Amino acid sequence: MLVTGRRYPAARRIAELLGGPLDLVLHNGALIVENGEVLRCRPLARALAERVIALGRAAGADPVVHAGQAGEGRLLVEGWAESNTMLHYYLDKSHPDVSVVEVLEESLTDDPLQVMFGGPLAGIETLWKALEAQVGAVTRIERTFYPHLDAGFLDVLAPGVHKGEALAFLQERWDVTAAQTLAIGDNWNDHEMLERAGLGLVMGNADPRMRALGLPVIPSNDEDGVALAVERYVLERLPIP
Repeated sequence: MLVTGRRYPAARRIAELLGGPLDLVLHNGALIVENGEVLRCRPLARALAERVIALGRAAGADPVVHAGQAGEGRLLVEGWAESNTMLHYYLDKSHPDVSVVEVLEESLTDDPLQVMFGGPLAGIETLWKALEAQVGAVTRIERTFYPHLDAGFLDVLAPGVHKGEALAFLQERWDVTAAQTLAIGDNWNDHEMLERAGLGLVMGNADPRMRALGLPVIPSNDEDGVALAVERYVLERLPIP
């Protein structure tokens, strides 16, 4: 299955390229799709989302709300700084699911899936620390950092929502043990999922700080690292490193 921070429309396109039925964990675990239907949704309470939006706005960041508990993948935004080229690129790729609204808080008709921030890495790291200090106890804040691109994203989710928790939920549902589970990831939002699996593998193109965590490292995405891992540890059943 694909376990991702992405929205359903974006992840579904990747799943279709792979072919065959594929279950999806989306929004870092906030939404799970099984057999093409939403199995579980754990949204962020509207009051918390409004608080996070206000905090981000006050810090000079550009909040983006992910809405649609049935997997619609709607994105709500007031606008973004012209200098925030990474967020502009992300929203441009997400067209036509993006709606520009006057006031985000007034546009929330239901509990959203998450509030997202994106931009240059230094600013996002600063915002991450500030949000952790102010709402970290009542939300889950996932970070995705790309040092080689000087870019980062923050996903503010309901408390307890993360990829590792979603994996544990599906392991129990499907009666699959950790020892029967292989997980592959390349960023910080994958960390707990990798530890929950019997074998957690870090991509060679991951943040160098993540590659130093002590988990096995496989070749990069440009070197077909996932395919090599499947061949080695699933098809050939070689010993775990």
